Amino acid sequence: MKKIFITAIMLFTVVAFAQKERTLKLNKDTNLIDVVYYYDNGLVSQTGTYTLDGKLQGQWISYDKEGNKTVLANYDNGKKVGKWFYWTKETVKEVDYDTNVIANLKESEVKGNDEF
Repeated sequence: MKKIFITAIMLFTVVAFAQKERTLKLNKDTNLIDVVYYYDNGLVSQTGTYTLDGKLQGQWISYDKEGNKTVLANYDNGKKVGKWFYWTKETVKEVDYDTNVIANLKESEVKGNDEF
């Protein structure tokens, strides 16, 4: 319990000195740390959650500097799991992960505004 408390204090201290580069917030319902990273232009770069011991958890979304979604990812206790999507202007790649290992890969051309 003491380690969790110290970790939480350290994370919130970092936020206090950050200049809009990221925001961190402890979600009391999930007991996870919600984080948003920003580009220098103020737009969101990434959103996601961490466990209290600093491992990536749940859904993460990455955006380019124009605000377009580039990656939709899923983590379980720091390991890549489930379906991930990677967008470029020309293609959408769907990657299935099973505990950090690629299990399947599909690629298709972008048709209009593909969203998953």
